[in-house]
Amino acid sequence: MTDTPRQITIIGGGFSGLAAGFYLTRAGHKVTVLEADSVVGGLAGAFETDGERLDRFYHHWFTSDQDVMDLIDALGLSDKVVVNPTNTGVYYNQSVFKMSTPLDLLRFTPLPFVDRIRLGILTLRARRVGDWKQLEDKTAAQWLRELGGERVYKVMWEPLLQGKFGPYAEKISAVWFWNKLKLRGSSRGKAGEERLAYFKGSFASLAESAADAIRAGGGEVRLNAPVERFERNEDGRWIAQGPWGRVESDLIIATPALPLIADMIQDWAAPDYAAQLRRIDYLGNVCLVLQLDRSLSSTYWLNVNDPTFPYVGVIEHTNFESPDSYAGDHIVYLSKYLPHTDALYTMTPDEVLEYSLPHLQRMFPAFDRAWIRDFKVWKARWSQPVVEKRYSALIPAEQGPLPGFHICSMAQIYPEDRGTNYAIREGRKMAQEIARSLTEAPPAHG
Repeated sequence: MTDTPRQITIIGGGFSGLAAGFYLTRAGHKVTVLEADSVVGGLAGAFETDGERLDRFYHHWFTSDQDVMDLIDALGLSDKVVVNPTNTGVYYNQSVFKMSTPLDLLRFTPLPFVDRIRLGILTLRARRVGDWKQLEDKTAAQWLRELGGERVYKVMWEPLLQGKFGPYAEKISAVWFWNKLKLRGSSRGKAGEERLAYFKGSFASLAESAADAIRAGGGEVRLNAPVERFERNEDGRWIAQGPWGRVESDLIIATPALPLIADMIQDWAAPDYAAQLRRIDYLGNVCLVLQLDRSLSSTYWLNVNDPTFPYVGVIEHTNFESPDSYAGDHIVYLSKYLPHTDALYTMTPDEVLEYSLPHLQRMFPAFDRAWIRDFKVWKARWSQPVVEKRYSALIPAEQGPLPGFHICSMAQIYPEDRGTNYAIREGRKMAQEIARSLTEAPPAHG
């Protein structure tokens, strides 16, 4: 506990903001979290079903994700974590190929046997990269071609890059792809099978538990509180305001997407600083969630290596978490990252479903729309930062241009990619650094 508690405003109630708020509250500071939405959790929001609540966007953790496990332990919720082996596959040339273990890789017949060996060696070599900085000057396409050859790249990696990043596919950094390969390798059981973790009752339940802990510690979590602007007074105090009112504090932590932060400070920030915040591009996401009366397939995570299919992944959540949790419904997520100007992003939910059904029926010939008990379509404008070459030079510092202004956003999670574990890690790290600095300095307003 600190002897000089400070007032700290946190903009954004996603996992980075909640983690920062939780750990700062534990350090004895008075925290106010301002969340624009009606719920906390950010991209980890949930919706109601006949059974347990369900994530709007699919979520899981790797067994190596320690920071989220630490938060769960601190909240006393370890009994809510389930860890299961998963079944992964690849859809290529109108066929599904299992891809859960190293042996499955050797059975991947779309590649000649020698290329299957190259693919296996590629993943091993990638995971052994010790210094990611050596990859910063290479694109993922360049690096993957170097490691595995042109045929492996065309069959396995190019469709995934195109499906994930679309018009940005050729610009994506090798560092981003290296991290994906490294993560997958770190979450395997003794037989080589991938093992993943999930939080019973939805990730949103974890976010709400963190918010409740902030309130129990004397802090405040305000919902429906979008911040339109924030600025520093002459006395060094910070004011954040919106249509809901205003709050004043000693420090401010901004966690939204960088362009949104730029909008909030454009009245006083230097043009070159605002331009830096707007420099990193973001993709949006459209996620179609189907509640079916039967299973679509036996695969949990199906990577789609088919450029004619509109989604990069088909994730059957109930091949991981039991359908019993959702009143017997089988839950399928179809996810697409795309520019917010894309036609799919502008469609109504009914239009998204009608657009998607023929593609689903082509992939799964037995599928019939009569299987659908219910469906939802969720969209996120600021879903995925575009990680280019030399991305580290694009990231703004955590310390803003004025004292007491801090940034903790998903675009700064590097060399790792966005995700709840790293959002929590960065929020916790910022809380620790701020708490430490505050023990060494008097209040800004004296």
